[in-house]
Amino acid sequence: MCGINGVFRKHPETSFENEVRRMNAAMAHRGPDADGCFESELSSLGHRRLSILDTSSAGNQPFFSEDRMIILVFNGEIYNYLELREELSGEFQFHTGTDTEVIIAAYKKWGIACVHHFIGMFGFALTDRSTKTSYLVRDRLGIKPIYYSINEDGVFFASEVRSLLASGKVSRKINTTALSDYLRYQTVHAPNTILSEVKMLMPGEIMTVDASQTIRLEKYWNATDFITPNIAAEPEEIRDHIYNILHDAVSMQMRADVPFGAFLSGGIDSSIVVGLMSKASSHAVKTFSVVFEEKEYDESEYSSMIARRFATDHTAISLSASDFLKWIPSALKAMDHPSGDGPNTYVVSKVTREAGVKMALSGLGGDEVFAGYDVFKRMYSLHQKKWLAALPQFMKTMAASALTKYKPGVASEKIAALLKDGEWDMKRAYALSRQVWMEGDISEILGESYNPLNAVLDLAASLNIRADKVLSGVSVAEMGSYMSNVLLRDSDQMSMASALELRVPFLDHRLVEYVLGVNDMVKYPSTPKQLLVESCGDLIPSEIVDRPKMGFTFPWKVWMKGELKDFCEEGLEGLKEIEAINYQAVQMRWQRFLSDDVSVSWSKIWPLVVLGHWIKENRIHD
Repeated sequence: MCGINGVFRKHPETSFENEVRRMNAAMAHRGPDADGCFESELSSLGHRRLSILDTSSAGNQPFFSEDRMIILVFNGEIYNYLELREELSGEFQFHTGTDTEVIIAAYKKWGIACVHHFIGMFGFALTDRSTKTSYLVRDRLGIKPIYYSINEDGVFFASEVRSLLASGKVSRKINTTALSDYLRYQTVHAPNTILSEVKMLMPGEIMTVDASQTIRLEKYWNATDFITPNIAAEPEEIRDHIYNILHDAVSMQMRADVPFGAFLSGGIDSSIVVGLMSKASSHAVKTFSVVFEEKEYDESEYSSMIARRFATDHTAISLSASDFLKWIPSALKAMDHPSGDGPNTYVVSKVTREAGVKMALSGLGGDEVFAGYDVFKRMYSLHQKKWLAALPQFMKTMAASALTKYKPGVASEKIAALLKDGEWDMKRAYALSRQVWMEGDISEILGESYNPLNAVLDLAASLNIRADKVLSGVSVAEMGSYMSNVLLRDSDQMSMASALELRVPFLDHRLVEYVLGVNDMVKYPSTPKQLLVESCGDLIPSEIVDRPKMGFTFPWKVWMKGELKDFCEEGLEGLKEIEAINYQAVQMRWQRFLSDDVSVSWSKIWPLVVLGHWIKENRIHD
């Protein structure tokens, strides 16, 4: 895990060494072990290294082919690098123990189609001087980020937005059309970002810059392609196959030359990962849990149960809610792109890294792949009630008015919006399910900058969900929206703020592809993540399966009205810097929140606080 940056230059005579060094310095936290820069006639490349495989200097980057015609900077891990190395060893001589060198060899054999051979998480830039072609590549699920900006000097790119800004060649101007997206979903969906001149490479996408300076973007992998094929197998065979893929994914992701472990919350996903790690290891697995003094937030009963079951080398890191509270300002300072989520991952990553671990496995992705969220059941149920669409509109409008009057709250507000819309369908319902602010509020806060285009609705509308694959359709929607643009982006920036690499076995593309092909009759979760649990047999006890889902359920509402009140108001004041935002409308909603208006929850205000702090921290303007 590292950080990459650079420029694919339009003008060979122009040097960007100083800009690349500034970009490198801006993300020193991502790679404290080494840094490097190199300029060729085509590109200027920079790299920060967090060494996980072959920690010697032989693995430092930029990395070159033996003839120095191919130059690579790489962030991530190719988990099947040993298998690829063996396959390629007859044609290529290897001099390091890195997966980076394997990418070079794979490219020499298969060209940029080598990406189809990789199992892993990766973002890399490669320049081929023999063909005068450069590439930017992002992994299939978008686990590793790549941001870029195109101007008269060429294509600037980096693992982080702040690295791009440090070049001095990328504008700090806010993307006013993306503000609506941010208010709706506490993030901005790729390929757009919160900045007008910065884009994000999409998951499973390759950018090619050829000898004529033509820039092409193409998808080499798309999750929707795997919904249509139907897994024609008996349920027992499906469960066995899922177990085998997951076991292999975990085993591969345990490859490292540094101390590593696993996050262990005691939930289904992390418990399964730890169980499989224990089966694959001849040594006790190091596990880490954050436990809280306050009983209502503490999950130590369950994490300790799993630690005992698998005899792990367990570290319970004790915190109080007030300890967590103190770290929130630091978490926001570490935030590379604004998001309504993230402090949780920052705290867990920080304390784990301080315990001496450099890499950790996480259960992220289990809910999206195996239908773990409540939204899966709601969308499945809605699909069974298509007859509601035939009701007269006046009846739906009356029901909406009654609902908001007699049962006010966020959930009622969303159902009412769906009823009034006149289009009672699953795609519209899904887009509403994750929405934070409703359209009326957004239009008041943004005025003329309000953008009615809805990125999540467009994604859901493009899926063409099959009647027997509703759950797979929702999985693709979740992976393409909330998971990719909130969870994965936050996990990357918040873990790398402490130079900790996170690996996510549930997002092995082989597992994702297979489970998307399983129909609803086999997958429907009548119990939590039923297909996953049954696939793993008796790996985890029933107490874990049947336990209530907790997560980080801290008293944000109380904090924001108490200890965090000044911090929140300082963040909201940062929104004054952006003329496109009606600060008076923001203040009015802040006061409603302070007055316990149930229609203005803390989860609506917090993304505004984060945005304001981010704007001030990064000197953003409009």
